[in-house]
Parts: sequence; structure tokens; C-alpha cells
Amino acid sequence: MTAVRVIGVGLLGPGLPDWATAQALLREPAAWQREATVIPTPARLPPAERRRASNVVKASIAVADQALSACGLAASALPTVFTSSTGDPLNCHLLCEALATAERMVSPTRFTNSVHNAAAGYWHIAAQSRQPSTSLAAFDASFAAGLLEAAVQVLSTQAPVLLVACDVPYPQPLHALRPLDDVMAVAMVLAPAASAGRSLHIEVTHDDAPITRCADSAFEALRTGLPAARALPLLHALMAGAAGTVVLEGLPGSALAVQVS
Repeated sequence: MTAVRVIGVGLLGPGLPDWATAQALLREPAAWQREATVIPTPARLPPAERRRASNVVKASIAVADQALSACGLAASALPTVFTSSTGDPLNCHLLCEALATAERMVSPTRFTNSVHNAAAGYWHIAAQSRQPSTSLAAFDASFAAGLLEAAVQVLSTQAPVLLVACDVPYPQPLHALRPLDDVMAVAMVLAPAASAGRSLHIEVTHDDAPITRCADSAFEALRTGLPAARALPLLHALMAGAAGTVVLEGLPGSALAVQVS
């Protein structure tokens, strides 16, 4: 595949309040302390929308704004790819509770937020964007699937694309079956090869390729514990500035080899 460029990055996760802070901690993992993710108030959303927005919406907007701030592009100008293993699991849980009652009364707000593209919808409305948007899910391979989709779109249109990956925890009893213990969100603005920025050559390969792991055991536990954190080896490569290949967990039967240069 022809190269694409990374021209902006956003990050939010446990003990990782933003990409600038995370870069220093990826260089010195011993300084990282795993603390509960603090989701900032999304200034882009009007007050009424802030009250209705779920954590997956707020975290997605936070990292998207970071990535756009880094590259200086207008939010309204970018097509988007939103990817999430979980979507909004709390909303799903509350809908199931409502449907289990005798009245079966569902809140209109809950129903509105039940779709998988809710985060994309909030973003595009807040950004006043009429650009195309794709929302997808691929279990633990959701970040890799989103990265591949965004890169294909960049190559097809020769225009930048905003990628946002976000996962949030399930409440019980779903948490017992899918134990994700915190919020993690990553954003990247990908651009055509002629742009300035780190270059990514992306290739779909077989699943027998060894997945790249984090050298630090604490970061590796984070990587395996949250689907969006599968991006950590790629983020480390972007931060380090050296050339190399990162293999990301892909869909069944495949992996994603990303050469960073």
C-alpha cells in the first residue's frame, strides 16, 4: 500500500491525559502511574449536548480535538472514521433494563444514543461538518480495522481523514463477560504521502506474524486490557522517531503490518 502520513495525534487513557504527556511517559515508562482516566469537558459541545453525551462521545471528542489542534486543520473539512469495540455499553445496559420492565418505556435520549455511530454524530453536528463518516467495530481489532479504513480513504480521495478509536467499560453483568476497566481513546489525522509528518506503509498480513508488544510490562497490560490501547506500539514508534515495523492485531486470520518511517 502507498504511504500515508500522520499529521496529528490525540490520546486519552489511564494516567495519560493527552498526547504531549504520553510521549514523555512512553520514553520513561517508570514515571507512568496508572490512574483512572479523567475525561475533560468537551468545550465543542453546547451545554445541553454535554449533559446528554456519554463517556464514549466525550472521550472521542477530546482526542479528536487534540489531533486537530496538532495539525491545524478545520474540523468541518475532514471525513471521519470512528471505531469502537464497545460503542456505548452503559446506554445498552440501561436500554436492556428498561425493556425488561413491564412498561418497556425507553427514553428518547437513550434510543438516540443507542446507535454505534452516536459519537460520530455528536462530532459532526458540533463541528458543523457535512463530510462523510464511517463507524465500525471489530472487537479487539477495532483500532487496526479503523486505521486500515482511514488509510484506504486517504489513498482513494488524496485528502486527510480523521481517525478516532474509543472504548469504555461495560457495567455489570456485561463487565463479567467483557472486563474493560477504564476509558481509552486515540485519534490520528492521516494525510496523503505528499504531506509533512511520519510515514506509515500499511499491509494486511497473516495472523502468524508476531504481534508487536509494549516493552514495558505495565504498558503491555494496558495494551491487552483495552481494545483502543492496541494502538500503543504504533504510538510508541511515532514518538520514538526511528524507522521500524509494528504489527497490530487484526481481524481473524490477519494482522496489520505498519512500517513507520
